[in-house]
Amino acid sequence: MPDLRDVRAAWRWAHSDLRTHRGEALFLVLATAGIVASLLLATALFGYATNPWQRTFAEARGAHVWLHTAPSADARKLARLDGVTSVAGPYRSEPATVAARGTRASVELRGTPRPPAVGRPLLTAGRWLDPGAPDGVVLESSLARALLAEPGDTLTLPGTARTLTVEGVADSAEPPYRPGEQPGLVWALPSAVRAPAAQVIGLRLDDPADTDYAVQRAVTVLGAGAVGEVSTWQQARAEAQDTGRLLGQVLGLFGLGALAAAGFAVHGAIATRIRGHLRDLSVLKAIGFTPGQVVRIFLLQHLAYALLGAVAAAALTEGLGSRLPGRLGDAVRVWQGLPGHSLALCAVPAGAVLFIGLTTGLAAWRAGRVPPVPVPRPAAPKGGGLTGPARRALGLRLPAALVLGCHQAFAGRGRSLATVARLTLPLVLIVVALSAWTTLDRFHGSPERVGLPTTLTVRSDGALDASGVRAVLARDARVRAAYPGVELAALVPGQTGTIALRGVGTRAEPYPYALAEGRAARGPDEAVAGQGLLDLLHARVGDWVRMTVGDRPQILHIVGRTLEPRNAGRVVTTSLDTLRENDPALAPAFYELRLRPGADPHGVAAELASAGRGHLDVHPVTNPADGLSPLRGVVAGLIAVLALIGLVELLTAIGGSVREGERDVLALRAIGMSPRQITAITVTATSCTALTAVVAGTALGLPLARRLIDAQGGSSGIGAGIAQSPSPGLLLLLGTSAVLGAAGLATLPAARSARRRLTDTLSAVG
Repeated sequence: MPDLRDVRAAWRWAHSDLRTHRGEALFLVLATAGIVASLLLATALFGYATNPWQRTFAEARGAHVWLHTAPSADARKLARLDGVTSVAGPYRSEPATVAARGTRASVELRGTPRPPAVGRPLLTAGRWLDPGAPDGVVLESSLARALLAEPGDTLTLPGTARTLTVEGVADSAEPPYRPGEQPGLVWALPSAVRAPAAQVIGLRLDDPADTDYAVQRAVTVLGAGAVGEVSTWQQARAEAQDTGRLLGQVLGLFGLGALAAAGFAVHGAIATRIRGHLRDLSVLKAIGFTPGQVVRIFLLQHLAYALLGAVAAAALTEGLGSRLPGRLGDAVRVWQGLPGHSLALCAVPAGAVLFIGLTTGLAAWRAGRVPPVPVPRPAAPKGGGLTGPARRALGLRLPAALVLGCHQAFAGRGRSLATVARLTLPLVLIVVALSAWTTLDRFHGSPERVGLPTTLTVRSDGALDASGVRAVLARDARVRAAYPGVELAALVPGQTGTIALRGVGTRAEPYPYALAEGRAARGPDEAVAGQGLLDLLHARVGDWVRMTVGDRPQILHIVGRTLEPRNAGRVVTTSLDTLRENDPALAPAFYELRLRPGADPHGVAAELASAGRGHLDVHPVTNPADGLSPLRGVVAGLIAVLALIGLVELLTAIGGSVREGERDVLALRAIGMSPRQITAITVTATSCTALTAVVAGTALGLPLARRLIDAQGGSSGIGAGIAQSPSPGLLLLLGTSAVLGAAGLATLPAARSARRRLTDTLSAVG
């Protein structure tokens, strides 16, 4: 047990070490803060993605299954099914289009005389329907946001003289409104549903795990021809949490990777520092310090850095996280109100500090093994330790500084490989982050390559027939092509759910799919499918699949897989001609428009709506990347954190290279090398190490990024094939910046070491 003098000596040594390595300590603190902040935001996003919908579903006593059936279907039979605890409805339903402030939306008017016990809307603004206001409605919250509507506003039904008054806004556990894909939900009095086309029935189950079986039984009891569409609670939950969960996965993945990189960087920094402080450690041993006390000096010093960074990150996330723009700020606000918030706020920083402490302890253990009497360094081997290639390069009269620098970079193979590996890890993660950024840019810049070849969708309210719509579209020169289409809800084999069956384009003018596998559908009964549909049916390209549209079977040959961002990829697409062979009376329900380069989609949409005299609903095709705009800021922040970690590792490598080369200064001066040449040796060695790490990081990062991004695309239903690698110019810029930055950082300490006085050099190596 050391006395007070020993403690003071340890404190003075730690304080002196901190003053000597101020920059390295600051970088470690900042890197730890960035890592912990990333992990905390990832935790918040996961909580935000799961809990709000789950809370709404529980408070609303949400239905596990919603069925859209023919008006004549007998819903009373469903209440007698095994496992069904309660039934919501039946409610009469009417498809309609509403408009507010120049924005249109397809909606489902649902006649609801009173707040239901199952699937109860949770009012967030206004009040429930009043029989004294027969034209009053309550809007689902996502629809209200799209229309910028609030209680008291008036909605119009284009093409009619009807108006509806917004009485309230409510949250629901049903699938949210998605333009062109999922109609918005509007609760109205039964008298406001004037032309019912279907009825809606909700089933609440005793065991949610039996959802597929319950759907199967319900379709069997009612008859396949009576069921038009089925939606389940799993689909609604996946749609509600999709974007937030993706952001959370990205943050979590990079946060854990950065934590590992930081741990290895700290390990390397301590190991390098131990090699440079062998005399100081021997002095500590000589004055009575035990190996355990020496280990604790290093361990506590770096734990203090990690703890400072972790506490700062937790404080900033807690205090300022809710002020972040967009989804990140919303996620932090929701997360702060969840029961496990306090535990996560403490556990995540503590876990990061413990991990860094573990890697620190492994490196500091070597400090405890330093003997009290310094062991002389082994003499250089005969021939100066130069390898055969190095000697041959000198014989070819290549610059000695270049040859010796490359030799120094790879002389100690184990140590050099460890340095390259530690520097490679953050570079791999930076390449993955740049790939994610480039893939996101591809969605925005080249949507036709990721399954979005069209820009606008046009629907008629029925007042204009197909020829009238085509005439309006043909008059606008900015419309390059118009593909007629129809989308039907089809029951999958086994009758456990519905998928989207799309007939778009004709054989004369086929729809431009974004094919990822197989070929385009050209012949009769040929179709292409999204990854989500293939996974649902356990099918693959080349299979024949059978589905049911109403009471009509439809058998299609899947000849290709498309990148399909709609409906979680659960889409099978064929030509309109193929669907008409099964139902000759089928008419186009919408038109997908491709615009000429440079055309403004919003301007074209406004003019087409005006030319249609209020009978056309025109809206832009939804891009799934629109909800991922916060990802750009996340990726930029992660790259900055990873760059800090790489900088720490570079500083460690430079410091170790300078200290290892101190004893060679005398020999190099003796053979006539100038301080500038000696400096060039260290700079070349550092540059070679950085260049090797850049090459390894790029070679490992590109395939890893493609695999990770395609795996995410497959899990979301879009399918593999969306990954986009960074441009060669961007990768070259990254590599050049890393190598030049390493050379620049090494120049000053190498120059100082080369110009040291001979007496200083002798004392350092003696």
